[in-house]
Amino acid sequence: MSTQPVQYSILDLAVIANGTSISQTYKNTLHLAQKAESYGYKRFWLAEHHNMPTIASSAPSILIGYVAQGTKTLRVGSGGIMLPNHSPLIVAEQFGTLGSLYPNRIDLGLGRAPGTDQETARAIRSDFMDAAHSFPQEINKIQNYFSEENASSKVRATVAEGVDVPLYILGSSTDSAHLAAKKGLPYAFASHFATSMLMDAIDIYRTKFTPSSVLKNPYIIVGINVIVADTDEEAEKLSTSFFKLIVGILTGKRQPISEPSEMTADLKEILQHPSVQQMIKYSFVGSKETVKTQIKAFLEKTKVDELIVATNIYSIEDKIHSYKLFAEIMNEL
Repeated sequence: MSTQPVQYSILDLAVIANGTSISQTYKNTLHLAQKAESYGYKRFWLAEHHNMPTIASSAPSILIGYVAQGTKTLRVGSGGIMLPNHSPLIVAEQFGTLGSLYPNRIDLGLGRAPGTDQETARAIRSDFMDAAHSFPQEINKIQNYFSEENASSKVRATVAEGVDVPLYILGSSTDSAHLAAKKGLPYAFASHFATSMLMDAIDIYRTKFTPSSVLKNPYIIVGINVIVADTDEEAEKLSTSFFKLIVGILTGKRQPISEPSEMTADLKEILQHPSVQQMIKYSFVGSKETVKTQIKAFLEKTKVDELIVATNIYSIEDKIHSYKLFAEIMNEL
């Protein structure tokens, strides 16, 4: 890790709160991004999910344009574009367009998973599995479309040629670590839900990293869940919405994020289940002091370059307050 301070960013899924319309959810996302810009967050990434009643970020490239339009300095990007769902040419055209509209502010994070269930993946693209297997080659295609050398090719993404849109490899397993290291690209690990291989992936990426024209040294971003409030008790109450969301995902009973409730003995017991524990391993909940201690230990253990934070709680006001307190933590550290 470099001696630079650890950067901090936001991963937003445009999670729909119970009783909130999709339209209002998008307005909340923009409002959060505007606040994040004032709190010193480096980037604001939007995820790609399909056929999920709880999540409104199904068309990230459109949302990225909306957020970039409403902010001034914040980097805005995809965490990520699920590449097997898309044609590399179309992705290059979309992000080349964004990169020209909002110069030096757009990131293109690319993932291999479908961001949905298998049936929906097939509805998006019938040859999804073939596209997933050829993920490294699909990334090469995008890199070519962005290169000025591609001007002599028969197939061009003319709006992307020479436009500066950095590529990031996203992953939740060690496969992506090998790929990001081989290509000399920055690497973002989805440890906000896929926790088991984080340390192995970091180690592989650092050990195998090959410098490239875009990156001389390894650069690692990791995802974490954070809920900060004025007291530990308040943070615990806010966390009940998030934990119920996780239980819903694991049991297949997906519902919009619900209002917080008191932490019951029943919920506490469910949270001890191994599969829930595995998924929430890198979730930091509490007052500023509590979370600061946890984050300090996590950074000492992982030595990452950047944290990208998901805060899934019911009220937009509580969410903004949590991100404000987290920014204070990062500045103090």
